[in-house]
Amino acid sequence: MSRLLDLLEEERRKLNQLGEASLKQAIPLCDNPAVQEQSRRVDELVARVNERIT
Repeated sequence: MSRLLDLLEEERRKLNQLGEASLKQAIPLCDNPAVQEQSRRVDELVARVNERIT
């Protein structure tokens, strides 16, 4: 479980970095495919964590 949480935290950091870079370049987050893909990865990991908790 802690491995999964570590992975989730790492992927969240990546998402934050991509989001910040996108905003600095004045690219809306919804128009940035890299941000959207990373967001889906984070969503999938959150769902996996929730499955293990419940």
